[in-house]
Amino acid sequence: MWCDNCLLLLPLRGGAIAWAIILGIYNLVGGILLLRYGQFLYFVYPEWYIYGGISMAVGGVAVLNILSLSNRSYIWTRVCHFLWPVLLVISGVRGIIMILQLNRGQDKISWECQNGGQVWGTSPNGAPTSTVTMPGRICSTAFGSLFTAFIIGILIDIGFQLYMFFLNWRFCRRLEHYHDFKGPDMRGYYTA
Repeated sequence: MWCDNCLLLLPLRGGAIAWAIILGIYNLVGGILLLRYGQFLYFVYPEWYIYGGISMAVGGVAVLNILSLSNRSYIWTRVCHFLWPVLLVISGVRGIIMILQLNRGQDKISWECQNGGQVWGTSPNGAPTSTVTMPGRICSTAFGSLFTAFIIGILIDIGFQLYMFFLNWRFCRRLEHYHDFKGPDMRGYYTA
């Protein structure tokens, strides 16, 4: 028999909504930052768009999970229950590739810092086609600190997604368990 409250940090539905809000904000902001500044850290053209897109997809599923939990929707909770494992695998692979590519490109990142924050591969004398420059904080910190922070951030992201999958699964099982009960949450007080 499964314990209804085991491994829950907060109440199930409200806590899952709060967790999904944190996960959604974290991934949407991370996706926007990757789409905007990813070209300074990753040097193969569509790479940062793929990483940012995966982050945006995780944020989108978190928002979908918020809506399904808010409405107590069994169908959309099942959709999220199907999507979370797929996104967990994709995010895990993405995290490994991001770490390897960041480690591989550390010489290019130091070149960008030494050349005024411009994108690697462009000439310093050429007219810039983009007004986006490398954030100064990346250059002011040592690469080891940046690399460590990146690894910790990716591990936190995977951990948050894994716990969100657990909360979604737990809520889905709760909906299945209490489906036959008659009460204010599911079928109303009066049945004919």
